[in-house]
Amino acid sequence: MDVARFEQLLKQTMGLDAASIGSAVVQRAVQERLAACQLPDAQAYWERLGSSAPELQELIEAVVVPETWFFRDPAAFAALARLACEDGRPPQAQTGLRLLSVPCATGEEPYSLAMALLDAGFPEHALHIDAVDISTRALARAQRAVYGRNSFRGNDLAFRDRYFVATPGGHSPVDAVRRRVQFRHGNLLDGLAAEAELYDVIFCRNVLIYFDRATQDRAIAVLTRLLKPRGWLFVGPSETALLSDHGFISAKLPLAFAFRKGPAAGSDARLRAVQAPLMPVRKRAPVAAAPPPPAVRPRMVPAVPRAAAPAEAPNGIDRARRLADQGHLADAAAHCEAHLRRHGPSAEAFHLLGLVRDASGNAEDAAEQYRKALYLAPDHHEALVHLALLLRKRGDEAGAQRLQRRANRLQQGGGA
Repeated sequence: MDVARFEQLLKQTMGLDAASIGSAVVQRAVQERLAACQLPDAQAYWERLGSSAPELQELIEAVVVPETWFFRDPAAFAALARLACEDGRPPQAQTGLRLLSVPCATGEEPYSLAMALLDAGFPEHALHIDAVDISTRALARAQRAVYGRNSFRGNDLAFRDRYFVATPGGHSPVDAVRRRVQFRHGNLLDGLAAEAELYDVIFCRNVLIYFDRATQDRAIAVLTRLLKPRGWLFVGPSETALLSDHGFISAKLPLAFAFRKGPAAGSDARLRAVQAPLMPVRKRAPVAAAPPPPAVRPRMVPAVPRAAAPAEAPNGIDRARRLADQGHLADAAAHCEAHLRRHGPSAEAFHLLGLVRDASGNAEDAAEQYRKALYLAPDHHEALVHLALLLRKRGDEAGAQRLQRRANRLQQGGGA
């Protein structure tokens, strides 16, 4: 089968760079749809695609693999709550806060945005969250809003007690959360042109890595247009270099991957550096499904879930992670190294040390730590993605693509 033309069609339609997932994935999707349509060969299916927008959508669905869960990358949600509160928008403010989650997949991310900000003290009426995705199947699941065990990961699931009710098949968010999110079908590369208002915060995480550089530039141009002048853009850990290349300025909050637009040429605007450490979670009483919960007393502490740390020596890996989250990179590195000396090689410790070295600007040592993590755990998805980014920044595109394909196979349920 000549899969190249199908790859080109997907690139034109949704921006997908086939090299990021491998031609075999596209070929398998085409074969599945060809069989579903009961067509004799690839040429007949190609002709069907040219005359049927619904079938093109089915092919898109076949290559989209949503992989998400509530509060994925907790530091990003902690940073969101803190930045929103410290940026001249106290929780008691009557002005609204507009957020965009794109792509929103099956809804875990936008609902997490709502929970994080409600926990930070923002009144329900002040939040407006748009959630956009190219997958109609994912959107249908998001609007149904029934989530099983795979959507709740980590050791601290107290947010589920506060904001979810048990339903047949899983758990559903309470109305106070669901009302804050509006889902709709859309394509980032189409510019989301229907948007009349700009956003204070945009979460666009782990999608730019599936585009080639020209398409990444197009997507970032759209995001730049949709973001308010002092708004915040959150991306995935492997996409930070792209934002820097486009003039965005990092919030310098380790493991949050938050950026703001740089000041316009000739502007004397000054961006405040956010220095305060992320503070621990303060538990709240459970929220009833109906009626909506009463207004909470405003506070500045972002109550987002964090993994519960077992009792351990001060040099433990969880202590190192907390130090990294608080911006104490040198101390975090020292604790990682002490943990390795005390407990021996550990993929998780090597990966965290790589992140710390990366955030400190030491790319060479970061790459070495990621390699050590992969030697011990070849299926360590985050280490694969981060090392791929470093190789790409060095100009080793072939090496980066090999690692990215391994990461994609893991995400789709296959082996590394």
